[in-house]
Amino acid sequence: MLDLDLSDQIAQLRSTFADIRTVVDVDGLRAEIARLSEEAGVPDLWDDTEKAQKITSALSHRQGELAKIESIESRLDDLEVLIELANEAGDEESAEEARVELVSLQKVLGDLEVQTLLNGEFDARPAVITIRAGAGGVDASDFSEMLMRMYLRWAEKHGYSSTVMETSYAEEAGIKSATFEIDAPYAFGTLSVEAGTHRLVRMSPFGAAGKRQTSFAAVEVIPLLEEAAVIEIPENDIRVDVFRSSGPGGQSVNTTDSAVRITHLPTGTVVSMQNEKSQIQNRAAAMRVLQSRLMLLQREQEAAQKKELAGTITASWGDQMRSYVLAPYQMVKDLRTDHEVNNPSAVFDGDLDGFINAGIRWRKRKQD
Repeated sequence: MLDLDLSDQIAQLRSTFADIRTVVDVDGLRAEIARLSEEAGVPDLWDDTEKAQKITSALSHRQGELAKIESIESRLDDLEVLIELANEAGDEESAEEARVELVSLQKVLGDLEVQTLLNGEFDARPAVITIRAGAGGVDASDFSEMLMRMYLRWAEKHGYSSTVMETSYAEEAGIKSATFEIDAPYAFGTLSVEAGTHRLVRMSPFGAAGKRQTSFAAVEVIPLLEEAAVIEIPENDIRVDVFRSSGPGGQSVNTTDSAVRITHLPTGTVVSMQNEKSQIQNRAAAMRVLQSRLMLLQREQEAAQKKELAGTITASWGDQMRSYVLAPYQMVKDLRTDHEVNNPSAVFDGDLDGFINAGIRWRKRKQD
């Protein structure tokens, strides 16, 4: 008979899970699912496509949250049964299966616990990410495209919806800038820790052989606000330009001038949109992103004023928040959290959860 004793570890998991259930408010979650299901069942739901998509997307997200909670509870129960059976039968194979499942549950609960730290005002909103090439010439534009692919792959791995809203291609390779939306549960709260300056060190495929090249890209993350929450922008404060959408190398992807660029004159903020088929749709999408950016700018200015009055002016996000080193060694390291991995290829392929979770915990400690 085996003596497999994992009672302390399981007790810790049960305690963590109980805290998570309290924060998530499972009863409230079920009530919201019932309400959304009722709205989704209305016969004329799809008469308003945009409203229907919002309702069905919200319903899918909430059902996913509940399914995750119920799955964990079931797995905890099954684990205890597996341990009991392994001990009674003296089955080492079942005991090893229990140990593996314990480690898996520890990771799942650790990730879920991080999500409970997302309680900011706009954390639950979709995220709009803008990547801009910085210093480093062609390598910087290529690096920017690598980062864009990284975030889109991260969304794909998790089954999250993503939409590329605007892309400005560089002449030789990569992109000058790109803006895309990721719609996922707590997308802004999760991805906002990715904002900052990213640095790449590698043997440049574009420059002289044998020389390392350092390049930079800036990542901006803002919440996409609901229309009811947006701020008013006087028409006199904006300039709207229309132009033809284009792909890499200037190849036309649209035969009409449907792309829209909106400039907010008082702040110089510029938003371009070319994903939609019509000029009207692109203008509406660009205005929502502009309103979100101006709201965030307003909040940052208010926060800066408070810090100045308190005499503690410190930047929340310093330059070079993360380094991606491909030569002379392989490493990706976050300079705020010290989280690092030695497999850049996996990171560029969307394996970001370790960095994101460390960033969320780091931010929480800074706030406390």
